[in-house]
Amino acid sequence: MTKRIFIWAGIAVAFIAVMLGAWRWHVAHAKPEAPYKTAKVETRRITAKVTASGTLSALVTVQVGAQVSGRISKLGADFNTHVKKGELIAELDPALYQATLEQQQASYAQAAAQQQKSKAAADLADKQFARTTTLHDQGLSAQQDVDAAEGAASQAHADLALQAANVEQARASLNQAKVNLSYTKIFSPIDGVVISRSVDVGQTVAASLQAPVLFTIAEDLKRMQVDTNVSEGDVGRLKEGMSAYFTVDAYPGKRFKGTIAQIRNAATNVQNVVTYDAVIKVDNDQLELRPGMTANVTITYAERDNVLAVPNAALRFHPADWTPPASQKGQHKKGQQADETRTVFIVKNDKAEPITLHSGLSDGAVTEIVDGDLHEGDLIAIDTQQEGATPQPATTAKNPFGGGGGGGGGGGGRRGF
Repeated sequence: MTKRIFIWAGIAVAFIAVMLGAWRWHVAHAKPEAPYKTAKVETRRITAKVTASGTLSALVTVQVGAQVSGRISKLGADFNTHVKKGELIAELDPALYQATLEQQQASYAQAAAQQQKSKAAADLADKQFARTTTLHDQGLSAQQDVDAAEGAASQAHADLALQAANVEQARASLNQAKVNLSYTKIFSPIDGVVISRSVDVGQTVAASLQAPVLFTIAEDLKRMQVDTNVSEGDVGRLKEGMSAYFTVDAYPGKRFKGTIAQIRNAATNVQNVVTYDAVIKVDNDQLELRPGMTANVTITYAERDNVLAVPNAALRFHPADWTPPASQKGQHKKGQQADETRTVFIVKNDKAEPITLHSGLSDGAVTEIVDGDLHEGDLIAIDTQQEGATPQPATTAKNPFGGGGGGGGGGGGRRGF
């Protein structure tokens, strides 16, 4: 029994020795890992785009309100109703305004009658003044009588003017009553579709400081627009007439086309983020799009065919011990400007050599190389193999007994024995 144990122990030791020898041979003959992560310079097409979110709306949207207060007695339109310009869409109870109109009509009639009375009195005063003047000329009347008759005539004409003003005031009040009565009938101001109704029959609306909104009417849902929020860093790249496409959550994977119709100058500032409204006109002949939908917009502002391109990571990378020239300091920032002087590192024989070039258009992933000593297929560094550490040859061999690797690991595997 003891002899069998020694035999198995010997076999195990021999197996371990063979495995250890194989692992050490592999470590000694393994090819060192390249010190840099690289990418190839490629010839490709670059499409530069601006993305933004926006909201769909009709080209013309009118909010229809009530200019007088009252109780809704009739509704002639509902959600999604097609209406024509001048069509009755709502009516307020006219009883109160009809009574006010009749009252103003009576007041106007009274003022007109009072004007007629004053006119008759003025005519009589004029005749009396003329008669007294004639008698004075004949020596049959005193000057005092003439003056009294003249004053009475002037007073009568002043009263006539006052009554004429009262008539005009009564006429204005009568017209106001007529207008208020007409406002109890609410008509559609445009041809369109009702997209919102805010009241029901029997509801009382109060037009005090502003007109309460009863309906929202879109003029034509076959022509719509997207109001986008474009960041101030991108708005300078856009121009009217540029083509765009967008998607909405209601139709996943489907693209809708549009054109920039206007870039508005008014800025929107939300938490110190400044955006501008780029208005995109959209045809909606199939009526698939609805007002209020959120659109994810993409606008192509430049394209390049068959240009040399490098990953943007290569423009950001530099070895830890490299100091950029004074002319390039401060240029490493987000977003590539056209014809910037940049430096990339071409990798030859595991060594990184700096190459100065001019960068052009970028699509966010790769950047066009305008000029520089680069060729298609060249390898350029985009990172080190061990981030934050000095690049060193390394091996991927793993210690079969659980220790560290043999390259750059401080001999962790050998410490196991």
